[in-house]
Amino acid sequence: MKINDNFGLYAVLTNPRYGYEHMTGLLVEHHIPFVQLRIKDAPESAVETTARAMKKITQGTSTKLIINDYPHIAAEIGADGVHIGQDDLSFKKTRKIVGPDALIGISTHSPEQTRNACALKPDYIGIGPVYATPTKKNPDPVIGIDGMKAMLEIATVPAVVIGGIDLTNLSEVLKSGARNFCMVRQLMNAEKPGEVLGIIRELLISNSPGKSI
Repeated sequence: MKINDNFGLYAVLTNPRYGYEHMTGLLVEHHIPFVQLRIKDAPESAVETTARAMKKITQGTSTKLIINDYPHIAAEIGADGVHIGQDDLSFKKTRKIVGPDALIGISTHSPEQTRNACALKPDYIGIGPVYATPTKKNPDPVIGIDGMKAMLEIATVPAVVIGGIDLTNLSEVLKSGARNFCMVRQLMNAEKPGEVLGIIRELLISNSPGKSI
């Protein structure tokens, strides 16, 4: 499954203020192209239950459902893809589980990892963390804007930048060459997430003429 290399916001849901189903519905309403389910420190049964509920909402829409860390759950519920980290199951084993048509993304945190991941020909890669982020218990070293630029130049597949990106620094990220990005904490904690999505759209258009989320 080929994806556009210039799609804008890639939403990652982790402990959303208003719940996974509500946020998934909102993202579908706003035509966000990707929504990833990322649940840490929970039983697999809980992850699968949430994934199935989200799949019912994204089914038949333009929003693709990606499952973080659990390729077997992605395959079982018919998700559009799976995202794996550097310490997760290998790309080859993941592909065997999810099949040839599912999307696979790989996290990268250094130029070497970016180069190695791209050699595997995944559907996309993650690049980061651009800024410090509290969403991980053991965060990887911050790469900064310069590191982000270097890794984007190396990337030969669509790339999504992540890590500490919010409304205060999104313009800098976009002006520095990023096309696709995640905004986790600010969107998940927002009292009015719909308004945040509207501001993201405005920033994306103003920093990428002719583009919307």
